Amino acid sequence: MANVNIKFNGKEYLLSCEDGQEEHLEELSSHLSQKFSSLKNSLGNIGENKLLLITSITTMDEYFETKKKLEKQKIEIQNLISKFKELKSLVYNYKDEKEKEILKLSDNQTKLEFEIQNQKNNYEDLIDTATKEIENFIQKNNPDTNIQ
Repeated sequence: MANVNIKFNGKEYLLSCEDGQEEHLEELSSHLSQKFSSLKNSLGNIGENKLLLITSITTMDEYFETKKKLEKQKIEIQNLISKFKELKSLVYNYKDEKEKEILKLSDNQTKLEFEIQNQKNNYEDLIDTATKEIENFIQKNNPDTNIQ
């Protein structure tokens, strides 16, 4: 245990704290002393006990207001976390849907490419057949012509 000399309202007090907490105790004491002095200046000398009580109540009020704000912020953070999770889920669902659409479009593209190639082959076969039939027709109707 460490000992710290604290000056409060013109008097010195020896307080104990855990090792390493000396600076923190001095900071708390300084804050309390400032609050006490401020109240003493604004309210006048109404007695040390009453000023200590008012200082304690004021400090507790600040503590509880801070605690309420903290609880409110925790709730807001939980709401944000919940909204974030919902948004994350929506993003992943959207991504999955788009990947399915891309796959479907890719399959359709492959089918269309295959169909185009088949149509091209059929067209070439049709042209070849028509050309042969025209050549045969010309040869039959005009035996003197030699077409290549």
